[in-house]
Amino acid sequence: MRVRSLRLRDGLITLLLCGAVTLIFFFILRALGTANLIPSTISVATSFLAVALTYLRSPLFALAYAANDAVLIVLWVMASIGEPSYLSVTVCFAVFLVNDSYTYINWRRLQKRQGEKSGA
Repeated sequence: MRVRSLRLRDGLITLLLCGAVTLIFFFILRALGTANLIPSTISVATSFLAVALTYLRSPLFALAYAANDAVLIVLWVMASIGEPSYLSVTVCFAVFLVNDSYTYINWRRLQKRQGEKSGA
């Protein structure tokens, strides 16, 4: 399967859907009494964006997952203040952040290689 460049139309549709899903989940999370409502809602948005970009085969998916990792690190640091045993989960998401950064770099390399092969 080929790595794709994100088309403007696909990007706009993805952002609109992401906004709608995020808004809906804000109200769901608020109704459930979710602690740290805003970071939790941002996590929903970055997760949705990551999955949509994965479906579109765009290297940007890895950046969206990295953004989600950063949000989850913040959430787990906040949770660790009350319960230090949660710090291990924070470390786990820090490792995911490094992995997703590496994934983005490699997908861009693959995209470049695929472009060179199709141009030959």
